[in-house]
Amino acid sequence: MEFVLNPYALTLIISSLMVGGLSVYIGLKLEDSVRWIAFTMLSISVWGFFYGVELTVQTVEDMLIWSKVQYIGLVLAPAFWVIFSLKYTEYDTSRKPWIYPSILFLPVLTHLMVLTNSWHHLHYQSNWLITSGPFPILGIEKGIWYPVQVAYAYAFYFVGTFILWKRFQHANIHFRRQTRLLILAGLFPLIINILYQFSWLKPFEGLDATPYAFLFTYLLISIAILRFNLFDLKPVAREKILEIMTRGVIIFDHRLKIVDFNRVAKTFWENPENLKIGRSAEQLFESKPEIMELLLQQEHQFLQCQISNGNDAWDLKIESVPISENKAIVSGVLLLFENITEQIQKNEQLKKQAAELQQLNDLKDKFFSIISHDLKGPVFGVKELIHLTQNGIVTEDEFLEMLPEISKNMEHVAILLENLLAWTSSQLRGEYIQPQVLDLNKLIQSQKNLLDRIAREKSIVLELQGFENTWINADKNMLELILRNLISNAIKFSNSDSKVLISCEEQKDKLKLCVRDYGVGISEENLKKLNEGVSFSTRGQSNESGTGLGLLLVREYIAKNGGTLTINSTIGEGTKFCITLPKIDPPESPS
Repeated sequence: MEFVLNPYALTLIISSLMVGGLSVYIGLKLEDSVRWIAFTMLSISVWGFFYGVELTVQTVEDMLIWSKVQYIGLVLAPAFWVIFSLKYTEYDTSRKPWIYPSILFLPVLTHLMVLTNSWHHLHYQSNWLITSGPFPILGIEKGIWYPVQVAYAYAFYFVGTFILWKRFQHANIHFRRQTRLLILAGLFPLIINILYQFSWLKPFEGLDATPYAFLFTYLLISIAILRFNLFDLKPVAREKILEIMTRGVIIFDHRLKIVDFNRVAKTFWENPENLKIGRSAEQLFESKPEIMELLLQQEHQFLQCQISNGNDAWDLKIESVPISENKAIVSGVLLLFENITEQIQKNEQLKKQAAELQQLNDLKDKFFSIISHDLKGPVFGVKELIHLTQNGIVTEDEFLEMLPEISKNMEHVAILLENLLAWTSSQLRGEYIQPQVLDLNKLIQSQKNLLDRIAREKSIVLELQGFENTWINADKNMLELILRNLISNAIKFSNSDSKVLISCEEQKDKLKLCVRDYGVGISEENLKKLNEGVSFSTRGQSNESGTGLGLLLVREYIAKNGGTLTINSTIGEGTKFCITLPKIDPPESPS
């Protein structure tokens, strides 16, 4: 057998060896579902290689030998293409075990026809040597089976192509581009083959340019697979994983350009159209340099930042995950976005509740101390005094002499006890508001009469102003406690021979009631505590004890009745407590 190399044969042999070698490498590297694209490419390389060998021999007999070998690749390539399409799209063939054998039936039958053609001449009716070109070429007269072989090859290509197109027509743009590339890789050689079959494209008589076209396109596909990891993961599984993730995902390549993202990622941007394949990270994060810096570090790190989406502001937790095949080279970066706004709000709420709980716990401890000291002391003192008087140790005159001081202490104990009972009721079982129409003038007169005696003991005058025709809708018990605490507090911190001014004025639909003393005033530190609702206690001008509980209840009860509390104080000049409550019209007198 004589071999004579020529440029056409040499080109086919070299390109076939390249595609064949790449096919073997890719087949070993890829997983089973997409390995069939490598089998398809390998079949084309077998066809091209042995067709190249056929172009080097000089006789019809030798050419027919290599033609039979090359037909192994020629008949299997369309079948492998269909199998690749089914496996790549994860078509379920578990209930149809006959599919794959039926796909291979015609290729096997065709090759048997080629091998036994000399017996029946169904594939080639006759063969001869064409010598009109630069080298000898096998001439063929087509038999009745030859069109069948061409028809099923075209049919298999179009079936496989349709399966791919149908599955990925609505997929992520990255996979749509993959699919288009695969379809074009097969379409170009088929066009060349059609032109060959109709004798419209032949460099010279008998030469088939189809293997050249196939080898050229599949050489490009091989480079795309190796250079861009075209089939690094199953696209179906990959797409499903991305879309079911509750976190936003953006994938960048080594140039920090977007190569993929999921739908959730779009929800984090005020303009979702800015997120698209091929856009650079620098453009996407132009207003967020901290995210860009996270990307550039190419390390597994976390970042918390805030972004605005329309009228909303979201707190995001961003995770950066470098993508690499080995530890040395980073081929991309994966960014994971998680909306933690609700989580942060819950954490803040828990912190606030924990602080409030701690404050209540501290207050509870403080009130137990009050009960054991401020209540226990005076009550046990009176008990001891009565015991001494009964035993004659303290005379009746001495007892009467101490009675005013005892009475004053009991007044403070009574107010303290009332506040403790009210606070306990409020904290343990809640406080129910029972609003009713109240004449504020009568209510304030009643409280003035109750506290007048304590005021006179310090030579303090309680002065009322502006309470004519003042009506409100509020809880009577709560309002009495508010007034009693504010007035007794003013008396407590007033200097002797001064006054406490209790005034009322109308402000649109509200009544503003103020209790003003001319005493020592409140320091800025304590004023801040009062405005923040923090409990504390100080002793009065005549060393009166206090717990700080009264003002805590005042603030709470005012809020429950729809009012507000403001406190103004100047050291050495006095303090002014003002509350506002909703005003109502006076009730109609019965006719």
